[in-house]
Amino acid sequence: MRFVCNKNELSEAITSVSRAVPQKSTVQVLEGIKVKVMQNSLELTAYNLEMAIVSKITAASQDEGEFVVNARLFSEFTRKMPGEEVCVDINDNNIVTMTGDASECSFPAMSAEDYPDLPEVDQGSSFNIKQKILKSMIDTTSYAASTNESKPIFTGELFDIEGSSFNLVAIDGFRLAIRCEITENSGSYHFVVPKKALQELSTLIKEDNDKDCTVSVNERHIIFSISNVQVISRLLEGAFHNYKKSIPDSYKTEIIMNKKVMISSLERCSLIIDDKNKSPIRCEVSGGSVKISCKTGVGKVNDELSADISGENVTIGFNNKLILEALRAAEGDKVRIRLSGAMKVIEILPLEGESYIYLVMPIQLKN
Repeated sequence: MRFVCNKNELSEAITSVSRAVPQKSTVQVLEGIKVKVMQNSLELTAYNLEMAIVSKITAASQDEGEFVVNARLFSEFTRKMPGEEVCVDINDNNIVTMTGDASECSFPAMSAEDYPDLPEVDQGSSFNIKQKILKSMIDTTSYAASTNESKPIFTGELFDIEGSSFNLVAIDGFRLAIRCEITENSGSYHFVVPKKALQELSTLIKEDNDKDCTVSVNERHIIFSISNVQVISRLLEGAFHNYKKSIPDSYKTEIIMNKKVMISSLERCSLIIDDKNKSPIRCEVSGGSVKISCKTGVGKVNDELSADISGENVTIGFNNKLILEALRAAEGDKVRIRLSGAMKVIEILPLEGESYIYLVMPIQLKN
């Protein structure tokens, strides 16, 4: 087999699919990238049995066939090959020879016979969403998905789609993140995708990409098709939390404040909090200001932040990291923070509307 292709396009495709190559696997062939040579095109596949990434690029070839190549060697040799084009030959002994200008290198490949088949999903059960919107939805919610494997369903995010209403939801037991978008879809979909797959998908999407992502799904698997790349993932099984019941239907105190000012204060508190010196943040809301304080064996912080406050005075405690991650994910310069009491859930919303809703459980203060 022989093919010729653009070096940069090949390198980018290798980088994309390499995200699904396992570092170690009991199935050795999975530690490589499967290369499928077709007339006028090349298909690269990586699969870790949980998630697969497939990329197609243009290539000049009169041959057809498959082989598996070491991901690291293939990536490094391609990236460091001189010239704009790279020529790849695979002989009958599965030796790969790459040439570019006057440079040549060789390394062994593996047979593709033992490479497992990818899951198949009926393309008929699908919907579209703008790539940049999906990326934004993932980036502003994935922080809240659980890392605790004891409840696998919470290590993913819920796609809750009813007609044009699309909610992406993540929860870990201490916090909840909801991102809401209006789409042009008309179907009904409810499934949970592993956080890892969504984060890899987000990395592959360029922020300014206004093209559609086609999402195809069945009971067990999902395929995200973006430009010349597909991300294929298993779905998580189990009952997801009824998140709508967790959203407060009223509040007693509302705070409107500059997000960066609040983040800066909490980052100062982070300097005196570590695994040995833990402490909740004390937040006192009264008299037109928000007082943030924290004290550990390392030091103490006392800040008074200006804010627009309506409703009752309240003193509440919370975990510094949980609030910080929610604020960093929040879009816009200002946020609304709603409180219903010292031991009621903290609600963070945009200045206008409810394009996102972040909930964080409070911590009881000792005094």
